[in-house]
Amino acid sequence: LGIYAVTLFVVGLALIPHISVLITSLADKWFMTPMPESYHLGYYAQIFQDADTMGGIKNSIFYSTLSTFVDIILGALIAYVIVRKLVPLYNLLDSLVMVPLALPGIVIAFGYVVTYSGTFLDPVNNPTVLLVVAYAIRRLPYMVRSAAAGLQQTSESLEEASATFGASRFYTLRKIVVPLVTANLIAGSLLCFAYAMLDVSDSLILAMTQRFYPMTKVIYAIFDKPGDGPYLASALGVISIIILAGCIIGASLILGKKMGELFRS
Repeated sequence: LGIYAVTLFVVGLALIPHISVLITSLADKWFMTPMPESYHLGYYAQIFQDADTMGGIKNSIFYSTLSTFVDIILGALIAYVIVRKLVPLYNLLDSLVMVPLALPGIVIAFGYVVTYSGTFLDPVNNPTVLLVVAYAIRRLPYMVRSAAAGLQQTSESLEEASATFGASRFYTLRKIVVPLVTANLIAGSLLCFAYAMLDVSDSLILAMTQRFYPMTKVIYAIFDKPGDGPYLASALGVISIIILAGCIIGASLILGKKMGELFRS
């Protein structure tokens, strides 16, 4: 009971900001009172009518989809090389793939700005390429771990049988290995997509022109908008929470495992 009490207390403290964002997004009349006097869904409807917020959502979907596609291709190939030990020092490759988890996103974003400023990839002109690369690199570990967990549960004898009949390694990978780990790839792609959609550090720094703003940069920008800015930002924030929760639950359901078991072999 003591463990439950402490855990619920800590989780409750952590959820207070999320609850306040939800209440703010639903508030209709709220002035000098502890709680809103009335509630409505008007700000959610306004999000889908406002050009700035809809532009941010569309941009985020576009960037995240491209980065997730990159993660699927690279993550599956890297996981296959690591699990099947096809290269020397495969453990080093595994460690290198995990490096983005240790690097703060703000450091990576500033590095891109400094490195590519004044070139054709200058984020001042168009940050699309750098945003996609940043999103993909920072979420690649999720895909590699998810794909590796699936490959470790797949018998190599199936690949050996395919090679015995003259199939190339790429053909075997495409026709046998990938179908067997499809569930892991889908689960990993959902996580990559969700966390890319809600990326903050790279989005705030690399997106410098309004028409390229992703969703998180739009939330930051409209929060200071006079009048309904905080309410619109809160509504968009709740939509972000729903997207993340939906992808995590979807990944769990696809594999039939709890979230903590997704990357276990």
